[in-house]
Amino acid sequence: MIASGVAVAIGYRQETDSEITVSSDFHPGMYHELMFPRQPAIQVLPIPGASPCLVIDDFLDDPDMMRDFACHHPEQFQRGRHHAYPGPELRMPQDFSAQLDQFFSQHIRRRLGGRRTMDMFSRLSIVTLPPEQLAPLQRLCHHDNYADGSGEIFPAMVLYLFDAPELGGTSFYAPKLTEAQLIERQLQWRDMDSASFSAAIGSPPGYMCASNPFFDLVATVPARWNRAIFYDGGLYHSAHITRPELLSPDPRKGRLTLNGFWRCRQGLAT
Repeated sequence: MIASGVAVAIGYRQETDSEITVSSDFHPGMYHELMFPRQPAIQVLPIPGASPCLVIDDFLDDPDMMRDFACHHPEQFQRGRHHAYPGPELRMPQDFSAQLDQFFSQHIRRRLGGRRTMDMFSRLSIVTLPPEQLAPLQRLCHHDNYADGSGEIFPAMVLYLFDAPELGGTSFYAPKLTEAQLIERQLQWRDMDSASFSAAIGSPPGYMCASNPFFDLVATVPARWNRAIFYDGGLYHSAHITRPELLSPDPRKGRLTLNGFWRCRQGLAT
């Protein structure tokens, strides 16, 4: 089930990291088994004041192949040095990303208000950090919208590749402050120690799963095996991890996801 709610969090920059290894073992012959749906059944989760989140279950014909690939190549996952994702990542090769972009262009882009894809990439990711090791901004929601100018949007995708829904879906938040005020707060918070930051936001170390004085939770998509969600990356969002003790670096046990990131010319949402 898809649920709406109320909660809140703050953002960090989600950057493209050219230092993340690109997988060399995921070959084009595997794409047939990983075929995306030709006529996807798209569920629409409204998000107040924003583009909706689009939800597609049974996204890959053979999702086990994707998870098996991650399990067979754990050494290729690396921690990014220039953004705040709380775990290791593996960049997918461009041929695979092009296949994903083709699906996105046919079925998703216009629904999210995109007109033309300017660039995109995809990666496998595993959340691994326990709450006590999270940096201040990793304990808040974030958005991916860092355009140098207007007329662009930043759609994103998460495909859940884990069996246990307790590992957490994705939540969306509405800020209570202006963007300028949030940036000012972030500059203050990012270098705080854990205790000072906990006092500043009124919550102990942990992944953001509820409203706080700065954000309201407005919608949550529960995780489900082989469920893909597409949304406007300019919205504040966060992994909804309420059971961090279940996190594991093992792709067969942990919170493994396939993530896609786009930069598009802005059009009219349909």
